[in-house]
Amino acid sequence: MKRFQSIIAAIMALLTISCNANANQASSNNQNGTGSSKQGKALVVFFSHAGENYNVGNIEVGNTKVVADYISEITGADQFEIVADKDYDMPYMDLIEVAKQEANNGELPPMVGKLENLDQYDTVFIGGPVWWGTYPQVMFTFFRDYDLNGKTVIPFTTHEGSGLASCVEDVREAYPNADVKPGFAIYGHEVRSGRDKVEKWLKGLGF
Repeated sequence: MKRFQSIIAAIMALLTISCNANANQASSNNQNGTGSSKQGKALVVFFSHAGENYNVGNIEVGNTKVVADYISEITGADQFEIVADKDYDMPYMDLIEVAKQEANNGELPPMVGKLENLDQYDTVFIGGPVWWGTYPQVMFTFFRDYDLNGKTVIPFTTHEGSGLASCVEDVREAYPNADVKPGFAIYGHEVRSGRDKVEKWLKGLGF
């Protein structure tokens, strides 16, 4: 009987050790994080221009909106679209002139709508097309009105040859106490077949 009790005790001890090992492994996996969990809650803030776009023609969904949707699909991030209280529905060459004037004058076009509960987000993606060497001026209205200092901020752009232009530097200037990442740029004519590029970029960031 004593021998039988000793065997049972030994089995129970082995089971306890195995359970503890599994628990420790699970704890380690949670600390390392997978997907977007270690990045905290994420938000995609973007401005996108439909209508006539260089090298892609007239489009119903703007290039940056397509990329923003990829980011949300892959990371689960919420979205806030910056909408200007100004009509930019015009031929491309006219739009370039308007963008040039706004940038040179430092204009801050008013926005439509309001972003609620910004404090709940740890990571904010900031995206837009490149107009006259940087983001559209209405995005600078957002920078003025919303404080992203203390957050991880990840710029991205859609473009037809400008790359990131001065967008990353301008975001860093707007938010000197944010952790601003290097950024991501993709050609506008590539976005509709470029989900893999966006996914690769996000994996490199740990999402």
